[in-house]
Amino acid sequence: MRITTENRDRNGHVLVWDQPGLEAFHKQQKPASKFPARYFVTFMLFMGMANAYVMRTNMSVAIVAMTNQTYVKQGHEDIFDDECPNTNYTDLPKEADGEFKWTSSQQGYVLSSFFYGYVITQIPFGILAKKYGAMKFLGWGMLLNSVFAFLVPLGAREGGIIGLSVIRFIQGLGEGPIVPCTHAMLAKWIPPNERSRMGAAVYAGAQFGTIVSMPLSGLLAEYGFDGGWPSIFYVFGIIGTVWSIAFLIFCYEDPNSHPTIDEKERKYINHSLWGTSDIKIPPVPWKSIMKSLPFYAILLAHMGHNYGYETLMTELPTYMNQVLRFSLKANGILSALPYLAMWLFSMFISFIADWMISSSRFTHTTTRKIINSIGQYGPGIALIAASYTGCDRVLTLAILTIGVGLNGGIYSGFKINHLDITPRFAGILMAITNCSANLAGLLAPIAAGNIIEGKPTIAQWQIVFFIAAFIYIGCGTFYNIFASGERQPWDNPENDDIVQSPSANGHQNSVPITNIVTESRH
Repeated sequence: MRITTENRDRNGHVLVWDQPGLEAFHKQQKPASKFPARYFVTFMLFMGMANAYVMRTNMSVAIVAMTNQTYVKQGHEDIFDDECPNTNYTDLPKEADGEFKWTSSQQGYVLSSFFYGYVITQIPFGILAKKYGAMKFLGWGMLLNSVFAFLVPLGAREGGIIGLSVIRFIQGLGEGPIVPCTHAMLAKWIPPNERSRMGAAVYAGAQFGTIVSMPLSGLLAEYGFDGGWPSIFYVFGIIGTVWSIAFLIFCYEDPNSHPTIDEKERKYINHSLWGTSDIKIPPVPWKSIMKSLPFYAILLAHMGHNYGYETLMTELPTYMNQVLRFSLKANGILSALPYLAMWLFSMFISFIADWMISSSRFTHTTTRKIINSIGQYGPGIALIAASYTGCDRVLTLAILTIGVGLNGGIYSGFKINHLDITPRFAGILMAITNCSANLAGLLAPIAAGNIIEGKPTIAQWQIVFFIAAFIYIGCGTFYNIFASGERQPWDNPENDDIVQSPSANGHQNSVPITNIVTESRH
């Protein structure tokens, strides 16, 4: 039996993946609105993701300008001068020393402090978003992140390492909702047949934010006000605050709560989703998830990616300054090149992945493994190669740009794989894997800072790159062995509880959850 019901609980939406005739319905009913509301939500989520990564990466560039490089290099001038002298680079201006005497390991703790706050809010916000809605958690969280950006200069100047780390920790707390809440909103707004494209577009905001943050941070550090580097946090704090307020005013939790959405679009979205307050949402099968090898394949791949990615994102500006001897302005601009490549490649490879699946030449499992191998083996091999290029700036930057660019394959690899194995619990799984991955990621700057402490030579940086490379390759290999693109048995809708719906004669009719389709409220 198939019934319709009012959707009074907008948090009850669940994806329809196998509903018969859904594709034909989409083709017939898709509205012809010039700029649909769901596209605006997608754009705002893209900008939110970009803002989130701006707040992460701006400290990587700022800390180079904040610290006294003479102090960091004290007693090791011969190492710097002998390995990569400025010969033939006399056009690059000499950098002014920053105001803080922090060692490499202390800088590593500052860079990682953000992630302590970020990781502890992942799973709680994933659960809260499922129960209470995602929009306000996301908007207010990013507003907290943005407002505390204004306090970064004060925290550093008045509180030193501890004061700055506390401010960055609170910023991390505010950014915690970004991934689980973005995932939850995409599930409510984007029909299944559009989710791959829209999801890739939203998460590409991570690279866009990095591309904007690094060069602009470099320019602000060199030419900005209040000593240069503080202007980085003032400018991006203003941008983040404006976005957060606009998001809270103009975006809505779902189509049913949107007051001006076109009725055709509302019906189109609602007919692509199903759920009702009358049904009992199945409990999360925690025991089955904890025994699932495909889940651990995604988890390890996510952790390996984050360790390698955070090594590059947080330490690349420092490497380019200490070893390759780039100026601060050039540092920010050139550090962004690898992420521009990643952004472009992630969009390109997503179309290839869709073609592989739609052509029926590759299964979901094979497609995920091939594309993910490109995304994790590519940067791993590039890091190994870059560790042998010595002082060749052009070759080093070219290799790192190619490697990070290939890293874009992970979005069509393990990241979308959550939805393959468990469509209904993908948000919870994303919160778990993202939390664990960021725990691994926060170790990256700490490990790098301690390895290069007092001896930031090419040999020590080679160790940093080798560790990240082997983690990339090892976790990618585990994924290739145990990953799956098939829906797992523990997410079988046929095992759901039966709901009781009153019939016309007052008796109860048993209706499987999978047959319920949501009708929009008029």
